[in-house]
Amino acid sequence: MSNLFYPKLALMNLRKNAKTYIPYLLTCIGTILMFYNMSFLVHVKDIGQLSDSGSLRSILRFGAYVIGIFSVIFLFYTNSFLVKERKKEFGLYNILGMEKKHLAKVMFYETLITALLSLSLGILGGILLSKLMILLLFKIISFEVTFGFEIPLPALIYTILLFSAIFLLNLLNNIFQVHLAKPVELLKGGEVGEKEPKTRWLLALIGVLALGWGYYIAITTQTPLLAVNAFFKAVLLVMLGTYCLYTAGSIVLLKLLRKNKKYYYKFQHFISISGMMYRMKQNAVGLANICILSTAVIVMLSTTISLYVGVEDALKTRFIYDITVSAQKLTEDEVETLKQTLEEEIAKAQVQPDKLVYYRSKSFGTLQEGTTFTYSNLGVSYLSDKFAFLEVMPLEDYNRLENKAVELAEDQVLLYTAQGSMVGDSINLNGYELKIKEHLDSFLEIETDNSITNSFVLVVKDLDTLEKISAALVGEGEEEGPEVSGGLNFIYALDLQADSETQIALTQALNRGIRNLEIDGYADGREISRESFLSTYGGLFFLGLFLGLLFILATVLIIYYKQIAEGYNDKQRFEIMQKVGMSLNEVKKVIRSQVLKVFFLPLVTAAIHIAFAFKLITLLLAVFNLTNMPLFAFWTVITLLVFAVFYALVYALTARTYYKIVSQ
Repeated sequence: MSNLFYPKLALMNLRKNAKTYIPYLLTCIGTILMFYNMSFLVHVKDIGQLSDSGSLRSILRFGAYVIGIFSVIFLFYTNSFLVKERKKEFGLYNILGMEKKHLAKVMFYETLITALLSLSLGILGGILLSKLMILLLFKIISFEVTFGFEIPLPALIYTILLFSAIFLLNLLNNIFQVHLAKPVELLKGGEVGEKEPKTRWLLALIGVLALGWGYYIAITTQTPLLAVNAFFKAVLLVMLGTYCLYTAGSIVLLKLLRKNKKYYYKFQHFISISGMMYRMKQNAVGLANICILSTAVIVMLSTTISLYVGVEDALKTRFIYDITVSAQKLTEDEVETLKQTLEEEIAKAQVQPDKLVYYRSKSFGTLQEGTTFTYSNLGVSYLSDKFAFLEVMPLEDYNRLENKAVELAEDQVLLYTAQGSMVGDSINLNGYELKIKEHLDSFLEIETDNSITNSFVLVVKDLDTLEKISAALVGEGEEEGPEVSGGLNFIYALDLQADSETQIALTQALNRGIRNLEIDGYADGREISRESFLSTYGGLFFLGLFLGLLFILATVLIIYYKQIAEGYNDKQRFEIMQKVGMSLNEVKKVIRSQVLKVFFLPLVTAAIHIAFAFKLITLLLAVFNLTNMPLFAFWTVITLLVFAVFYALVYALTARTYYKIVSQ
């Protein structure tokens, strides 16, 4: 036998199965191209010119990990579909005399050809597009475009190693499946699993409970910090619930519809339900995957677009004032020295503040039980729903800030609730009880409104009362946490009419003055942080576009393969229906009824998932300082509508393919 026999046979097989292999090959090329480009951006030298290149590279590196993991799962999934569709072909070769070791050689050369084509075209396309990718990224983050061309060696090596391993994994899986199957089983191929699926009530119940629990977490989470932890729990539960309800819940629903004689014994319903019943076990996983991918695309694009478009809102939320100085662990003398130093630097800059505020305070991490607050170790319990920051300020500073002349007794306080709930006329601080003279409706002169957890401000008579509170909460002899300084916090903030360069120069000068005093503090502001915000949010937006495109590609391919599989499975059944008297138009109606129900179910489910997740996602965005809910709602609706239009176009194309198959 010629040494070229197996390569020629493999090439002929790929040509013969072009309808299924070309989309798979294009997907391989696309994922390789995208992984290379993301790895390219991680290692390219040009990004090192950014002042905040570290965080941008971290975002891009995360994107490379996600694409890599997704490529392994998705290409393995699509390859399994291809093998299933070709089992009859392998079975025929086996019956005609080819041993399974010969089939293994054929599959080896098919995989080798696919791998070489995919890697060469994918990497070449990635190299050609790499400069465009970095130009697009720099445009998004408003960074000056650089000239030059680079092919980072690590990006090439990681791409070749990862996808070579994926193709090897797929080859071993293919050989394993064919080796274990008997010739008769191979000949049956896709017909396996045609038995009516059992009604799995327990799995359906698990799906309902998991989905309900995930939705409950999403709508009951109250603070941004809790949302970080809750989001991943809710995602896992919703994914579990989606898979269980599609695989088991759909069967339960179909059988309940079949029992409804008024609904079932109608021409189009009878055919549709009967057809879906026998293959729902196979379809359910694909439909669930489409639903999860659709949800991921809409969430990623809507959140990252909102962050990028709302970067100015985020800067204003993060920085109430143009420049803010924060210092910790200060004595009263150090507070005065720092204040004098800051005023000198402002005078040197020859700028006149439009607005200037400064105050002393002390912050505590606490656990809240109604009106009782106990000291909390920040590193242990900040993700508890009872965690709350308590900021205590002397009355002298409050009166100056608010231009008031309030008087307090030693056991009286004013309470402002920045975030959370506190009802009552007294507050218990680990046994030290104080009376609440007034619940303040507003406290606009300090930076508490951007808090990401429950937060309260207490105004007390003087520093002596503040120290008594500290002693009560922390306790004598106990180790103090990072939020209990052993001294005073000092905030000095100002607004000024000056251009960006002047504000950045002043912020840098203030930081130099703070370093010279050797105290624990820093100056920060909108203008000096703008590049960092643009770099982070622009990087997230770029990543959202990249991953969104990848997931859309995966969604289209799953839908395409699903429609092909459905078409071949239905071909014989519809031929029989036409032979027993159904017209071509009636067949079209049956196809339209079945495809519409099955096809648009994932999109409807994805929209429901997003509706329940909306509140939780807005809390997550607050961690990134974006509190503009109307902005996020707008982009969520726009993204959903655009995706729905795209989804409908995919339906129109794949339904045509499906109809061509069943009507041949």
